[in-house]
Amino acid sequence: MRFSHHFKRARPLLCTLALAMATQVAAETATLTARDYQLDAGPLGRTLSSVAVQASIPLSFDTALTRGKNAPTLSGNYTPLQALEALLNGSGLQLVRKADGSYTLQVISGTPRLATVAVSGKAMGSTTEGTGSYTTESTSSSTRLNLSLQETPQPISVITRQRMEDQGLNTLNEVLDATTGITVKSFGVGGDGPQLWARGSSITNFQVEGVPSSSSMSNYLQSSVMYDRVEIVKGATGMMSGLGTPSATVNMIRKRPTGEPLTDITMEGGTWSRYGVGLDVSRTLNEEASVRGRLVADYKNQQAWADNYQQEYGVLYGIGEVDLGINTLLTLGFSHITRNTDAPIRPFFIQYSNGQPNGAKPSNYAAPSWTYYDHQLNSLFSSVEHTFDSGWSAKAELTHTRYKYDAIIASLQGGVDQLTGLGAYAQMPLWANEAEQTSLDSYITGPFTLFGRQHEVIGGITLSQVDQESPGYPTYRQNVTDIFNWTNTISEPTFIQTGDVETKENQFSAYLSSRLQVSDATSLLLGGRITDWERDRKAFTYANSSVSNSRDREHNVVIPYLGIVHELNNILSLYSSYTRIFNPHGVRVRDVNNMSLDPEEGTSYEAGIKAGFNDGALTSSLSLFRTEQDNLALYNIALVAYEAANNAVTEGVEVELNGQLAEGWQFSAGYTYSETKDKDGQRVMTRIPRNSVKLFTTYRLPGDWNRFTLGGGINWESKTGDDYIQGGYALMKLMARYEVNKQLAITAHLNNALDKEYYVALGGSGGTFGDPRNFMISAKYSF
Repeated sequence: MRFSHHFKRARPLLCTLALAMATQVAAETATLTARDYQLDAGPLGRTLSSVAVQASIPLSFDTALTRGKNAPTLSGNYTPLQALEALLNGSGLQLVRKADGSYTLQVISGTPRLATVAVSGKAMGSTTEGTGSYTTESTSSSTRLNLSLQETPQPISVITRQRMEDQGLNTLNEVLDATTGITVKSFGVGGDGPQLWARGSSITNFQVEGVPSSSSMSNYLQSSVMYDRVEIVKGATGMMSGLGTPSATVNMIRKRPTGEPLTDITMEGGTWSRYGVGLDVSRTLNEEASVRGRLVADYKNQQAWADNYQQEYGVLYGIGEVDLGINTLLTLGFSHITRNTDAPIRPFFIQYSNGQPNGAKPSNYAAPSWTYYDHQLNSLFSSVEHTFDSGWSAKAELTHTRYKYDAIIASLQGGVDQLTGLGAYAQMPLWANEAEQTSLDSYITGPFTLFGRQHEVIGGITLSQVDQESPGYPTYRQNVTDIFNWTNTISEPTFIQTGDVETKENQFSAYLSSRLQVSDATSLLLGGRITDWERDRKAFTYANSSVSNSRDREHNVVIPYLGIVHELNNILSLYSSYTRIFNPHGVRVRDVNNMSLDPEEGTSYEAGIKAGFNDGALTSSLSLFRTEQDNLALYNIALVAYEAANNAVTEGVEVELNGQLAEGWQFSAGYTYSETKDKDGQRVMTRIPRNSVKLFTTYRLPGDWNRFTLGGGINWESKTGDDYIQGGYALMKLMARYEVNKQLAITAHLNNALDKEYYVALGGSGGTFGDPRNFMISAKYSF
């Protein structure tokens, strides 16, 4: 197996550390004896951390809560807890004791929100790590303005840190598969990424901290261990992403250094010889706590239900923060992801050419041992953000990402005669690609007063350049005489490069968005983005030394956005929104003449009602949506090419509920109906189910049983397919956690608990089985 030497060296060390720490005695209880404090005024976060560390009080909080705030002078006798509370006086924050005995900070209910407009994505209450919640108090993924879910005129699903851990969501694919309204269909395991859909269209918009990440970067490789939460905005978000489809935008929000020392060690093991180990460390790096750092490492080695398959998946993530002043923050960081797979699982024939089933089972899906699919994704990022005394904030972020993959795949094609067993062949391509993306994202945001009311505005620019180089190789074929033994009968081809394709894509866009408080109950969100986009493609053919060029250009494309939110009372609000759609298709989306399709265009409409209960601890939404599209790309299997559909219409409804139903009871549930029809009223995109339900819940037992947390959920979808039909099915997942002590917790997950046999994807005469029943047991030691 090929794997980065960094992780091979780290694995024994991590295992040793985990075993050593698992035997340590629980940390000493904080001493709460009163003492004399003589503290000068200073930065709030730094002062709080200093008092907590000296008193051995476990205190963790989002540093964005205290940024720009000063602690008062403290003089006199206080217990440490009294001292912390005195330091928080007048800050709008309060000390809260969590169920595990540690402490955190939260905004005092009723504190004015608009006195300061925080940098996008870091508003008070937005961080979910350590909250134990399935929702968040603030999000900026829809309009870049920091708004509560109720104040945002689009539905947003937030998969929090707690939800990821409870449900065992280790990859971005798993996060999206757990998200209401998102359809995930994979034609293989360990190879290309899955098809991702929402509202009748493919999901191609991905962001990290609000900065667009090109789909060429294969974002499906992302690991959840690096992120505090994932925010999924349903519907068109072209104003924020520059280019947009009416599906959804996936925004990944990074973990950041914590206010107190943190060390988490994790180990896991499960079905099919799967195991893993991880380390998450956060520290202040100087006495003043003005320099902070966090390092996350994770390694997994996994086999599967078919022979030959093996995958190594490693993640290394680091982030540092430096306070250049009370109101200025410098952030530097990197991430490294390696995913190497031997014998990636591909679709298998599910019936003979006469339509009779062939009795294939998941174990028949083995691929030749010499096939592989290797990925490497590296990213560097840095940002500077400053909060002015006026309450305005500014931020600039520079990101550079490199992605490389190469693969040799063997896929079964053709058809199989039931009598002779002949007719199938193995198709064997070599795929390779190198891509780089450099992005600069900057904006300024703040409050202003007009007509006696306070409003918010944000304006910014985004520049992005993507360069790709893809060598070309011939695709080989070998006849297969026995599909149930084909992996042992075909040989590995020798590949010689025949050409090369270079692609350069540039995008420049500027946007302006405002939230106008029309009345005490009504806010109007107005915005727009103007975009210049261009793509140059140069193809070299070695055999005849020929060069072909193609060029696509779109200038001054204007994407307007209009939204309105009206609060009926403290709980309910109505909303509606409108925006345009503009999305150039990927370089591989080409018609039967090998020409690129015109960009997808259209309009998107939305209306609904939102509710927030228990001071935002429980959020819900009901949305109705309609999208009108031209140049919708539909793949034609017979032509082996794409066709453009005009006047396509997608309509649907979505209901979602997330958060705390009662003390210790976290809950998430959603239902989606969505259907896309062409101009003749015929349904298209039949791989997307019309109806789907996703539910997951956990409950921490009360009293003497409070060390136990039990949970489970169901994903159900209605039938899918066209020529071949996968009937509706439901998958059940169960979990249980036992907290041995304050440091050690053991969690068990049982996936596909009823061992449902189903096809996650169908195409041609083949399909791909979903995961059979499997379990995973993990341990987390924190100190």
